[in-house]
Amino acid sequence: MENKPLTLDPLWPLLRDVSRSFYWTLRVLPKTVRSQIGLAYLLARATDTIADTGIVPVAGRLSALRALRERIQGRSRAGLDFGSLTQHQASAAEGLLLTKTETLLALLEALPDLDRQLVRAVLETIVSGQNLDLERFDGASAANLKTLPTDADLDDYTYRVAGCVGEFWTKICRAHVFPNASLDDALLLDQGIRFGKGLQLVNILRDLPSDLRQGRCYLPLADLAAAGLSPADLLKPETMNRLRPGYDRWLDRAEGHLRAGWAYTNSLPRNCRRVRLACAWPVLIGQRTLKLLRNENVLDASRRIKITRAEVRSIFISTILLYPFPARWQALSDLGSNEVSP
Repeated sequence: MENKPLTLDPLWPLLRDVSRSFYWTLRVLPKTVRSQIGLAYLLARATDTIADTGIVPVAGRLSALRALRERIQGRSRAGLDFGSLTQHQASAAEGLLLTKTETLLALLEALPDLDRQLVRAVLETIVSGQNLDLERFDGASAANLKTLPTDADLDDYTYRVAGCVGEFWTKICRAHVFPNASLDDALLLDQGIRFGKGLQLVNILRDLPSDLRQGRCYLPLADLAAAGLSPADLLKPETMNRLRPGYDRWLDRAEGHLRAGWAYTNSLPRNCRRVRLACAWPVLIGQRTLKLLRNENVLDASRRIKITRAEVRSIFISTILLYPFPARWQALSDLGSNEVSP
């Protein structure tokens, strides 16, 4: 019997409440992929909510993640009870999300085979990153800072939690939105992965002070040591001058990944307007965030560095209005789309 088209209509209010600006990215997507990507997002957000419930011991969170992971992958049908986790959510929307896991899993089972396989694959990678994060930072605090050892560890982490999303996005859009377009699939996939990594790296570089106060330092220990710094030094705002050269190199890395994301966006067929808009928005928001980070003391925990809602709305409006004019559309970003360094 042929699968009926998936609909997330009853869950859109919840999706809006837990996803903030990404909600609009999802809404602009074509219907052929909107619900599948939205479902993958909600499942990933549910696993992330479990992983981030700090009041619950790490062993309990790992156990809950394992149970949900087995259900997502279809390896178990055991009932899920996240009652204790639900009670400890600061956000009512995230608590509600956990109560909807059985609904989400039923929707996953109802997907056509290819879509279900793609959603399961991306969730398997994301949850592996969340597990690794919990194990790596178990017992971490501002007084007991833990950090990633090397550049390779950070690259692996950004792939697991975001690069794989670019991979998933590319494959599902290729299957449903532009299946017959003449594209370099290997390049598109590579750029999609870098796109996701870039967005995650922007978040890591922006959220450095809040992560440090939770005992987590995502800047590699090897890089800090080369600058004569320890993770504990980063708790002091006056350390920024010493950190700045290395920090700027990480900003350059993030910008290079976003440049790949802008090239990715502009390589998609022009008649795929909705997908191109959905890609352009996070690239342009990320680019503007990087500009702020280059000129601010990111170690000052009293400052929350982010672009304003007015700037986000401006990006949305300008991309829509300028889409019919390729040259003006390209000028929205100074990242360029031809030269993309690794």
